Amino acid sequence: MQGLFFESDNGVKLVIRALVVLIGFWTAWRAGRAVADGWNNYPLVVVYTFLLAWAMQFLHHALFNGPMLSALFYIIDFVTLLIFSTAGFRYRRTNQMVNNYYWLYEKTSAFSWKEKH
Repeated sequence: MQGLFFESDNGVKLVIRALVVLIGFWTAWRAGRAVADGWNNYPLVVVYTFLLAWAMQFLHHALFNGPMLSALFYIIDFVTLLIFSTAGFRYRRTNQMVNNYYWLYEKTSAFSWKEKH
């Protein structure tokens, strides 16, 4: 227990990093779903992901002494978060279209729908 909160303990730092990454992915998923819930268009997902990637850059800097203004790390964060936020948006929008307009559309996958014939 003595090394639990010291910087030399790599196990705790690894767990904290994993939690920060999972919280970021979950937040991106929920942001995409929130945009779809409001019946807004996809460009708003990109804007929210842009802001979330900046917040994740700050967390990496504040918690792990990472670079604050690194374009490469920002792009990596943005692209990975955009994947999760897009998935959340498409998943929710598919359910909305299939459930609200059940006489017009049917689900083809978790992320897409098609017109009924």
